[in-house]
Amino acid sequence: GELDDFAAQFCETLSKSCSAITAVTDRDAIIAVAGGGKRELMGKRISQQLEQIMDDRRIYQYTPGEQRVAVTESGEKYSAGVAAPIISEGDVLGLVLFVEEGDGAQSGETEYKLAQTIAAFLGKHMES
Repeated sequence: GELDDFAAQFCETLSKSCSAITAVTDRDAIIAVAGGGKRELMGKRISQQLEQIMDDRRIYQYTPGEQRVAVTESGEKYSAGVAAPIISEGDVLGLVLFVEEGDGAQSGETEYKLAQTIAAFLGKHMES
C-alpha cells in the first residue's frame, strides 16, 4: 500500500513534466498510471517481457526497429518506452515505466534518466 501511494504521486509528477503516459508496477500488475490509458492499464497483469526485464535487473529502452515490449499481457496498444526496475534490499519490487501508445513518440535520454532516478528513489524509500 505504501508503494502504491508514492507511485501514484510520482506518476502524476512524471506525466506532467514529460507530457507522457507513466506507470509503476509491482511484480505482477500495474499499480499506478498517469497521463492517459488509466482504464486500459490500471490493475492489469504485466507482460512476460516486462517480467523478464525485472529478472534481468537492467533498464530497458526501446530502440527503433526492434520489436516493442507490450506493457500488459493482453495489450498491443501500449508498449514500454523505458522500463526501470525498482530494487530494494536486493529484491526487485516492480518497474517505473514510460509508456508509448501505438507507434507514438519515442522516449529519450530524459525519460531514461528520470525512470532510473525514480526507481532508485522508490527502492531506497522502501528500505526505510
